[in-house]
This record gives sequence, structure tokens and C-alpha cells, in this order.
Amino acid sequence: MASLKELKDRIGSVKSTQKITKAKQMVAAAKLRKAQAAAEEARPYAERLASVMAALASKVSGDDAPKLLAGTGSDKRHLLVVVNTDKGLCGGLNSNLVRAAAAKAQELQAAGKDVEFYLVGKKGRAPLKRNFPSQIGTHFDTSTVRYPGFEEAAKIADELVEMYESGKFDIAHLVYPTFQSALVQNPTIDQIVPVPAPETAEESDAVVEYEPGEEEILEELLPRYVKTQLFGALLEIAASEQGASMTAMDNATRNAGDLINKLTIQYNRSRQAAITTELIEIIAGAEAL
Repeated sequence: MASLKELKDRIGSVKSTQKITKAKQMVAAAKLRKAQAAAEEARPYAERLASVMAALASKVSGDDAPKLLAGTGSDKRHLLVVVNTDKGLCGGLNSNLVRAAAAKAQELQAAGKDVEFYLVGKKGRAPLKRNFPSQIGTHFDTSTVRYPGFEEAAKIADELVEMYESGKFDIAHLVYPTFQSALVQNPTIDQIVPVPAPETAEESDAVVEYEPGEEEILEELLPRYVKTQLFGALLEIAASEQGASMTAMDNATRNAGDLINKLTIQYNRSRQAAITTELIEIIAGAEAL
């Protein structure tokens, strides 16, 4: 049984931990508002860009289509671009993303495809390296900047397009969380290279003539679309990280409070037992005299 001093020290230690988790919860809550607003504001732009691209893509087909839209003609080699956080203490966010990426990789391998990983962020590297040691390709480090933004998304997109044009993969999938609330961040998997042809384009009675032609515009628009998708994923992971961190720290604070209550009860019982024992010894000694 733990001594009174050990129990008192442990209570003090848990109280210190509770102060830290409470502070981190408040910091995450403050950062969440800004990150959530940025993620939600970027979604309409991505949707509008997709609709414009759909209108252009519907007028281009066959040999005239850019390679980023037409594809390589093969679907043998797949690249999984997994976007994780650089920091921990955010609940099961990263493990859920890794689990979704691993399930997608296993599904592709079962279909006879070759799979390679392109990892963004630090926290997903270790489990994926452990499960797919020979299939980890490029790492992109986002820990050198405070808030990864469009500049980092553009660098990733340029590297992916260069890899695609050099024939290193046929299809690239983006694995990232979609932020819904502080409690819910759903892993999402989208194909980004080649850019999937939109199923429908906006209908319009207007006759539009493009200058330059649709092919030239798509040549510029498709890389921008890839950058926008990656930028959106970075915004979503930022909002998801703060939401998951706030929830995890709130749970940790509550658990610390419950543990403090249990330890306090145990400390009081041990202290009362020690006092009772001392009183019995004193009374017994007095009666012996």
C-alpha cells in the first residue's frame, strides 16, 4: 500500500498534468476558430474551380486532352499522398488517417496494383514505415513553417506533377481528414492525379468562345486545381488537428480530475487509518500503566 507521502506526491503530479491539459485545451479552442473558418471559406472556391474545369473538360477529349486530364493510359502504379499532422496529442486523428491509407493500399495491392506512399507531416510516418517498409517514397516536411499554406501546397503539387510527367506513377490519391466538428474528422480519399473528369458541367444557354482555346486554358487550370486540392487538404488537417486536440485535452482534463478525486479519497482513508492506529496505541499504553 502506498504511503501518505507517495499519495500526496502523486496527487500533486496529477494536478500539474491537469493544468497543462487544461491550458492546451484552451489554446486549441482559440486556434480552432481561425482554422475552421479558413477551411470552410476555401471549400466554395474549390467547388467553383471544379465547375469551371468541368465546363472546359466537356469540350476537350481524345488526343487534345492534357496529360493531367487524360492520364497515362495505365492504372498499374498508384501513389498515396497521406496528409498527417506534425504534432501529437490530438486523439485518434492520425491513427484514423493511417488506417484509411493502409486499407486503401491493401485494396489496391489485392487488385494487383503497385503502391507507393508520399507522406506529408511527421506523425503518420512510423506506423506506415512499419507496415509498408519498402513502399515509402518521398517525405514532405511541414514542421519548418508555423502554418502550412498555399506555398507549401504549391511545392507539393509541383513535385507530384513532375513525378507524374516523368512516369513515376499513373494515379495519385490524396488521403486527408474532412473537418466536420471538434468531435468528427472523417478520413477522405480523393483522386487528384490525373485530375478526375467531372461527371457534370453547369448547363448554360450562353455560347462561350474561349481565347486561347480550351486545351491551353486547361494546361494552366489543371495544375492550379491540384494545388487547390492540396491547399484544401492542408487547411482541413489544420482545423482537424485543433478540433481533435481540444477534444483530447478536454477528456484528459476530465480524467485527471477523476483520478485526483480517487487519490484524494485514498489519501484521506490512509490518513484516517494512521490516526486511528496512533490513537489505539496511545490508549493501549495508557491502560497498561
